[in-house]
Amino acid sequence: MMLWYQAAIGFLLLIIAALLVKLYLLRKSTKEIEQEFTKRILTDTNTLISISTNDRHMRKLAAVINEELRKLRAARQRFQQGDQELKNAVTNISHDLRTPLTAIYGYLDLLEQEPLSDTASQYLDIIRNRTEVLAQLSEELFRYSIIISSEHTAVKESVVLNRVLEESIAAFYTALSAHNIMPKIQIPERKITRMLDPSALERVFSNLFHNAIKYSDGDLEITLSENGSIVFANTASALDNVQVGRLFERFYTVETAGKSTGLGLAISRTLVEQMGGSISADYENHRLRICISFPEMEYASKNPQEKS
Repeated sequence: MMLWYQAAIGFLLLIIAALLVKLYLLRKSTKEIEQEFTKRILTDTNTLISISTNDRHMRKLAAVINEELRKLRAARQRFQQGDQELKNAVTNISHDLRTPLTAIYGYLDLLEQEPLSDTASQYLDIIRNRTEVLAQLSEELFRYSIIISSEHTAVKESVVLNRVLEESIAAFYTALSAHNIMPKIQIPERKITRMLDPSALERVFSNLFHNAIKYSDGDLEITLSENGSIVFANTASALDNVQVGRLFERFYTVETAGKSTGLGLAISRTLVEQMGGSISADYENHRLRICISFPEMEYASKNPQEKS
């Protein structure tokens, strides 16, 4: 009886040991799949997941994941190809529009030299105004095509955020006043220095001012913090959370008609990210906040040559 009892205990110990080994191998396989999957997602590679175990269930799981990776890779390639085609189309359209617009301007100038009736002059003014709008939109497309091109790189230098922001506010003060917007400005005394592209930064601020003029109910708060973040905040009762969530999408406009291609904030996002910063928007209690942040770098305090 005792011998049979010891044999049963020994058999159970063997089963437990086998199960522990099996569990260890399963955990090892799971870890391998996790690591391999993470590598395949983070890198653009054609290599599939491979595991060392012969367990059929884990190999089946790896096979299923590999099949999904193939589909993901194909979808990524289609997206990259479509995105490149869109960029090429934008570039070509922006270039092609310039030639007929130049011709239209030339014929308008010639037509204005001819004797015209009051009605004809009125129609001519409308045509010129619409042509100027079209030229503005085509120029915006042209600039966007340059910004998103793979050849475009930001030229960085030491820039004082305080100075560029103050200059932008001064440049737009008349336009803001014309829309009864009196901005409240908070800028620290200490110089906030970052390595940025000054022309790109001015373009970003310009787009944000245009956005404020377009959507503000009559107020605007501009705050520069010592951590390098800039916030444009204004009441915008005409917007909602869905619209604000799409403000940075290219070609998206809240109003389908007007003088905008919907590229202004999309350009701002691209430029900010090219300079190593981040931009975001949130909407709460009918108040729109657009925040730009440029992380502090060690060279900001060490570089003696500051753009001021």
